[in-house]
Amino acid sequence: MNVASVGGLFGGRSGVAYTSSKHAVIGLTKSIAYHYAKKGIRCNAICPGGVATNIGNTIRQPSPLGMERLQTTLAMAIRSAEPIELAKAALFLASDDASFVNGEIMVVDGGWTAG
Repeated sequence: MNVASVGGLFGGRSGVAYTSSKHAVIGLTKSIAYHYAKKGIRCNAICPGGVATNIGNTIRQPSPLGMERLQTTLAMAIRSAEPIELAKAALFLASDDASFVNGEIMVVDGGWTAG
């Protein structure tokens, strides 16, 4: 189980380094799923949108351009997720109920990226 981000699905939700690293997590997830499926090993990822954590307290001041671009997408977010909501998605993917789910990227963003 990996944790990527909606930042890994698009080029404009986050900064360059963050976006690149989350795209890499998605690629890694799919590669592991493909290469190890015959051994019964599954690999999936969740892609959260905004999450109600203290991350805002630890991020250094973003660039004005980055904030301007991010603001164009934030209006579509209905709210931030609670961490428990992501945990429940991860538990589902790790459960026997998802035994045939492999290589999937589960977006858990309240519909932020649907529009």
